[in-house]
Amino acid sequence: VTGVQTCALPIFELRADGDDLRHVDLEAGRDVRRGVHRAAHVLGDEPPHGRHVLERLAGAGLAGGRGRVGRMWASPPGAGLYVSVLLRPMRRDLGLLTLTAGVALAEGIQQAAGLDVELKWPNDLQVGSRKLGGILAEASSVAGDVRFVVLGFGINLGVAAYPPDVAARATSVEAETGQPGDRGAVLVACLAALDARYRAFERRQKTSMLAAWRHRARGQLGRRVQWLSNGQPQVGTAIGIEDDGALRVEADNGLVRISSGEVQWLP
Repeated sequence: VTGVQTCALPIFELRADGDDLRHVDLEAGRDVRRGVHRAAHVLGDEPPHGRHVLERLAGAGLAGGRGRVGRMWASPPGAGLYVSVLLRPMRRDLGLLTLTAGVALAEGIQQAAGLDVELKWPNDLQVGSRKLGGILAEASSVAGDVRFVVLGFGINLGVAAYPPDVAARATSVEAETGQPGDRGAVLVACLAALDARYRAFERRQKTSMLAAWRHRARGQLGRRVQWLSNGQPQVGTAIGIEDDGALRVEADNGLVRISSGEVQWLP
């Protein structure tokens, strides 16, 4: 993966045939939301399907980053890798896309940094009880048809001054290995792994991905979780995932499938 970073927010686009990588400069500063909207406009006349990606901001820090349910994403300057990938999937079933990305990023980090990364449903990269990174997939639809999906991820590479509530549960490649993460190596390895896993996703080849996800989640499964059902808090034990990506929970009243909404993992 190559590209000349001539502004704060470069976009890389992987052509559908996989043979060409195009670089697009966007005058967007550090604001991730503005950059994503501009990327969609620039690539708006491309074919409606395929693998188009690769955007991003490698380490200057960013403004406007967010996680699930609108939470702020802490991204201190120079401390991490913050990437948004613009995808145009042929599949309408997007339920497994976040899990696919989690497996790919864990594989990329392990290859580049030698760190065994665990996964926590639905979108967290973990090392033990601490969070190494996260993923957020957001789809843009018109009349029910998905135009594109913005797959964003952040990986903590170096030790940084996080807000107190984040510092208590965060970790980084440097904190775990004693060596600062090589931003370029991690980026290339993650994008290569994501490309391979995304190709399989488009071909509906999910068996290998699900097996890899379950293996990397083995340290998180068995934990107690809390969620809302009809506005009331419910508690159970996470025991696995279904083949469609839903979390399987053992509750007092039987097995429960959770496919969306907020799940709190309890200590």
